[in-house]
Amino acid sequence: MNMIKIEILTAIDNASYLQKKEIADFLFSHLDKYGDPHADIMKCLDYALDQSLDKGGFVVSAREDDHLLGAVVVNKTGMSGYIPENILVYIAVDQAQRGKGIGKKLMQAAIETATGDIALHVEPNNPAKKLYEDLGFTNKYLEMRLKK
Repeated sequence: MNMIKIEILTAIDNASYLQKKEIADFLFSHLDKYGDPHADIMKCLDYALDQSLDKGGFVVSAREDDHLLGAVVVNKTGMSGYIPENILVYIAVDQAQRGKGIGKKLMQAAIETATGDIALHVEPNNPAKKLYEDLGFTNKYLEMRLKK
């Protein structure tokens, strides 16, 4: 097995459409039942990698050679104190690579990269919940949503 390389992509990197599409395609394929439509994933990436002052975030990816093994997308919330400054929107690891610590490496890099607190949403039966708890995430609130 070759060396796994962790890469950070921010607005400063001026990601191309093809770079964003590669990440969106990967997330769409590997998020399984926790995924969203491809167009929504692209909107999230556009937000994360936007250079506007009211947007931003970053993408952390894991690669082996040129093969994408995992990705995390974190968006800035534009809030501080009363709401965490960042929200982890997507994380996925290639199904064939799960259980090898790639998700943990991605999360550790995301935590190191983020300025401020990070929130995330996880379903109670998602196996990644234990990883988040091991990394220090706590469940302070029950999220409720009104769908209109």
